Amino acid sequence: MNTTIRRASVFALLLVLALLVRATWVQFYDGQALADDNNNRRNAIKTYSRPLGNIIVAGNSITGSARTKGGDLAYKRTYKDGELYAPVTGYASQAYAPTQLEGIYKDLLNGSDTRLKTVLNVVTGEHTDPGNVLTTIDPAVQKAGYRALAGKKGGAVAIDPKTGKILAMVSTPSYDPTELTDANTAGPAWKRLTTDKDKPLVNRALRQPLPPGSTFKLVVAAAALESGLYKDVDTNTDSPDPYTPPGTTHVLVNENKSAPCRNARIRVALEYSCNNVFGKMAVDLGQDKVRAMAEKFGFNDEKRDVPFRAWASVYPSDMDKPQTAYSGIGQFDVTATPLQMAMVSAVMANGGKLVSPHMVSQITDSGGEVLEDYDDAGTKQIVSSSTAEQLRSAMESVVKDGTGTNALIDGVTVGGKTGTAQHGENNSKTPYAWFTSYGRSDSTSKEIAVAVMVEQSGALRSEVSGNGLAAPVARAMMQAALK
Repeated sequence: MNTTIRRASVFALLLVLALLVRATWVQFYDGQALADDNNNRRNAIKTYSRPLGNIIVAGNSITGSARTKGGDLAYKRTYKDGELYAPVTGYASQAYAPTQLEGIYKDLLNGSDTRLKTVLNVVTGEHTDPGNVLTTIDPAVQKAGYRALAGKKGGAVAIDPKTGKILAMVSTPSYDPTELTDANTAGPAWKRLTTDKDKPLVNRALRQPLPPGSTFKLVVAAAALESGLYKDVDTNTDSPDPYTPPGTTHVLVNENKSAPCRNARIRVALEYSCNNVFGKMAVDLGQDKVRAMAEKFGFNDEKRDVPFRAWASVYPSDMDKPQTAYSGIGQFDVTATPLQMAMVSAVMANGGKLVSPHMVSQITDSGGEVLEDYDDAGTKQIVSSSTAEQLRSAMESVVKDGTGTNALIDGVTVGGKTGTAQHGENNSKTPYAWFTSYGRSDSTSKEIAVAVMVEQSGALRSEVSGNGLAAPVARAMMQAALK
């Protein structure tokens, strides 16, 4: 009997020890993971127990907080001009994980960032006041782009070439983040937004790379000038029209049959967007040189944060010569975002230098003390100042005398490049319209670089062009910035 009791006691003791070990493990090792779990209701209660910090545009809050009626979540997020700024703010929701700036800076905005803690907070354990996020967005440029893209599916980005500040980030169709903030009402809106065929939750300015078409010819031209394949933009190219790439019988033709594209100078080839010139140029350079130049501009970069991540623009590898020729006109498997193509124009405008694009200027505590300053962005020399000057001159010719005349602005020197990218097998679907550009005020020398992509506009196929659909959007944004 004593043996049985002794064995049972030992077994019970082992169970108690196992329980203690497990409890210790959960408390000290799994505790933080459980505390951070999105399904932990305590996190939501803590986050929404008081007003959140704000996202600031030009000194004014575009976010706020409102008292809720009943329930254990005391406050919810509100938005001013929600649809206008949704690609910038994202949403902070009681029901869903935060996105965009709301997600990147959630700890700062809900007061849990350790940089906000004072000695008094540490001693008393009191909740710290939330901080604020100061953006680089120019409200006039943002509004101009949003209005110009109204009724279209597309995206646009504007950058200050000298500082890298993102002045506008537009994506249409948009959505109102306010619809998603309240856990009690967010469900129907979430279902509608996530099943909408136009995908309003997608940030087309950063996160939907598409074929850039002829705007990519600027990258190929830069590679040709930097490598010494051609001396300058006014050197004649050895380019038959039409051009048949090696290894295929498929002829690369030009949209404008009467354009002077045979052996055209680079300047003229950009003015008339000559496919034969840039298809052959890419083959003559070889895919490795074109890819190296594309990557200097930012293609294939999977870690482009502004501060939230942009999807990578892609220049492919392992192509044959016909594929290389089509990559030279921004087709085959080449893709780009409006951010990427705005960076290309920003480099040309800034003497060949790229200042890292960024959308946040500073983050501060509740009293305005700066916790981090992002305006001292890194700078890289992408192409020589001579190459940049050459291509600026050619881009200005595109707007004055070529395919980009809809971007002309009185009192502003404008350079640009149009693009109309094929869509679907054998170009069976409506093409994409592109325009990448820069503008410099003749009176103040203030500058801006803008890229616009129109994915769908409802226009007839014959009316789809970079000059017809995208250039007017860029023009409106440049006017707003440089007026």
